[in-house]
Amino acid sequence: MTAANDAAIGRYEDLMTLPPALQAPTYRHMDRLYATRTIRRGTHVHPLPEGTPFDAQRFGIDGFMARNHTAGLLVLKDGHVVLERYAMGNDAATKWLSFSVAKSLTSTLVGAAVKDGHIASLDDPVVRYLPALRGSAYDEVTVKQVLQMSSGVAWNEDYLDADSDRRQLMRVQLTREKGAVLKFMAQRPRVAPAGTRFNYSTGETCLVGEILASAIRRPISDYLSQKIWAPFGMEADAYWQLDAVDGQEFTGSGVNATLRDFGRFGLFVLGGGVAGGQQVLPDGWVADATRVDAASHLAPGTLAGFEPMGYGYQWWTFPTGAKALPALDGGLFAALGIFGQQIYIHPKERLVVAIHSTWPAPIHPPSLVETDALLGALTAALRT
Repeated sequence: MTAANDAAIGRYEDLMTLPPALQAPTYRHMDRLYATRTIRRGTHVHPLPEGTPFDAQRFGIDGFMARNHTAGLLVLKDGHVVLERYAMGNDAATKWLSFSVAKSLTSTLVGAAVKDGHIASLDDPVVRYLPALRGSAYDEVTVKQVLQMSSGVAWNEDYLDADSDRRQLMRVQLTREKGAVLKFMAQRPRVAPAGTRFNYSTGETCLVGEILASAIRRPISDYLSQKIWAPFGMEADAYWQLDAVDGQEFTGSGVNATLRDFGRFGLFVLGGGVAGGQQVLPDGWVADATRVDAASHLAPGTLAGFEPMGYGYQWWTFPTGAKALPALDGGLFAALGIFGQQIYIHPKERLVVAIHSTWPAPIHPPSLVETDALLGALTAALRT
């Protein structure tokens, strides 16, 4: 990767429609487009030893990466690296944009805040932490309902519709005005009773971040560094997008980190939330955050347009038992971002897969289907 290759990058306002040639250099250099805050690493690095050699050619990994515009692919089995590939000028030191993978990082920090006593209960009303929302559609909404994107508040996430709420939110961000995102969210109307309907909303995760920041009373990046990044042993500093210079983290997106450190975050979650020998998350938090409840409105297969997935606390869940995807029974869940940013965690198989991509569209169903097939093939092969 040379400086000349990355001389040209896209604009933030064009992020949803960047031509393929600009995606990779832009994702590598998001700190040129907005203010950021450093997520500092610690004094030690969590090792990622080499595992049993994996026959990548047998599974057509090169073809998979080419077809799905994959810039990085990391497979960890029992904490060991069994496959690590890069393309498009990336390498192990590249810090790459998370998009909505950041949502799962944010919800995990909520767990840490509950463990630390900063958030008393997920059943607390949102307005306990954000009194500025009193009188808005969030008046009777709980923290848990926002975590589950089930507030009943209207939102249109369409990335390609210039008039959608998501695109309007980007324009709000471009004002670089502190507090503007919260004001924007306070204006959204109610369309359903709280806790009854799933509606995917980046704005909702911004509220999760506002709740978190209000509760911990320090920058979210610093809290992430203190609770996870440094004690678990990430190998590089990361950074998080802010809404303004010295402002609030944009928690719906905007974390840039190396592929290996996204993989290490997967290992932290796979291990139940232990970092530096300390239990960071409440007992049972990961199970609750990724629960597959067939009777819930969040159950896998019931979310129109997102089949076969379900939803937890800002984590995507997958069907189990007879409805499980081939070779993927056992509680598979994932952090997913547009344009193909992905962390899959398979507890039963002790497997973590991290992927960086530049898909041709924000949501690209053929790539999702092929990734599920690859996960199944990898799982079956590594099991034997």
